[in-house]
Amino acid sequence: METIEFKKSANLFRRLMAMLYDSFLLVGIIFAFGVIVLLLRRLAGEDTMQAPSNLLQGIIMLGTWLSCAIFYVWCWHRNGQTLGMKSWRLQILNQDQEGLSWRKCWLRYFFAHISLGFLGIGYLWCIIDKENRCLHDIYSRTRAVVTPKNNIS
Repeated sequence: METIEFKKSANLFRRLMAMLYDSFLLVGIIFAFGVIVLLLRRLAGEDTMQAPSNLLQGIIMLGTWLSCAIFYVWCWHRNGQTLGMKSWRLQILNQDQEGLSWRKCWLRYFFAHISLGFLGIGYLWCIIDKENRCLHDIYSRTRAVVTPKNNIS
């Protein structure tokens, strides 16, 4: 991936709008995962109208989390953008303005959950930070930048 210099870091509004766009895709991903779980439970002969055991509920929650994680991590590793980020002209890069390794993508995803988990304080941090970085940007050593507009003639 060639080095590209961007001057403008992503603000909170752009980040939240990209997350909103991505949430529509995640609903589909979670729905597909739910269908797979339902089919597996039927094949196992379980009554799908009854609540699953605590262990199975934990496995389902972990599977749901991993389904969403794989979506983000794969998109970030591939080209630094999800579909929502592409719509809002955002891209995730490392500090050297290059693409992300698998490790950086997983770190970013993990820290983004922590940022969101504490009442969104990790995301709100970009309002205070001079470089518009959220806490998960700082901890994973990545950066969300605004890409230039494509001039289509």
